[in-house]
Amino acid sequence: MTEQAPNEARVIPLRPPAGHQSAARPGGIRPASERPATAAPQAPAPKEPLWRDLIGDVLRRERLAQERTLKDVADTARISMPYLSEVERGRKEASSEVLAAAAHALGLGLGDLLSLAQGELVRVTSRRMPSGSRGRAGSSYDGLCLAA
Repeated sequence: MTEQAPNEARVIPLRPPAGHQSAARPGGIRPASERPATAAPQAPAPKEPLWRDLIGDVLRRERLAQERTLKDVADTARISMPYLSEVERGRKEASSEVLAAAAHALGLGLGDLLSLAQGELVRVTSRRMPSGSRGRAGSSYDGLCLAA
C-alpha cells in the first residue's frame, strides 16, 4: 500500500521551479516574474499622426479663425453639417472633392489646405523625434509629395 492517505490529493505545480527552463513555452518565452530584473521595459514608439486628423485640425482652425459656424461652412461647401463635423474631428476620410469643397468654402485652395496640413505634420513629428533623426540620414527634405 502507498503512504499517501486515501483522501489526499496529489499537488501538481503549474509553474516549474525558479531557474528551470520549460520546453512547453513556445520560443522559450518566460513570464515577467521569471525574467531578469536588468531588462528595462521599453516605451512604445510614438504613433505617427493620421492625415485625416491633421486635415480636420486645419479645417477647424481655419473655420474658427474666420469666426464661422459649422453650418455656414457646410452650406457653402454643399456638404452635410454632420459629415463636415466628422471630417473636422478626424473620424472620416474625406474624398479630395469634399476636401476641395470645404477648403473653397473657407477661401482656401486644395493646395493651401494640404500645405497647411503638411506644415502641421512637420511641426507635430519634429516635437516627437530628436532633431537629427528625422527622415533618412543626410536628407534635409521634409516636404510633401503628391502625385496627380
